[in-house]
Amino acid sequence: MAEPLTILLVDDEPLILMDLEMAAEDRGIDYLSAPSVERALALIDAGVPAIDLAVLDFTLLHGTDCVPIARRLQKAGIPFIIHSGDLHRSEKGLGDLDAVLVQKPAPSDKVIAAALVEMETGGEQPSPLAAQ
Repeated sequence: MAEPLTILLVDDEPLILMDLEMAAEDRGIDYLSAPSVERALALIDAGVPAIDLAVLDFTLLHGTDCVPIARRLQKAGIPFIIHSGDLHRSEKGLGDLDAVLVQKPAPSDKVIAAALVEMETGGEQPSPLAAQ
């Protein structure tokens, strides 16, 4: 029997994070959750369990953003999507990530599905929820 996938969920809004957790659980996916850059990086660095994919909110606690997390995931070869209400911000970083962008609000089950498409296709097939 194959090991279940593990998804890293990063969002500083507890209700959104909980909704994503339930959507992952409904698909039989194990999850790790982080509300901050520091916690997410610690989970990635721990390596146990191995992270297969990730959903990242762009803007996080204390005015930070997910760019350090995204860079660490890219270095490790872990696919991710950005799930954020800040997709049209002009701040440097978001456009440089070369990631599928899913605009908030979006149903959590669709967000998890978009992350799975990204993992399975390596970005070769656009997610139906990807921002235009």
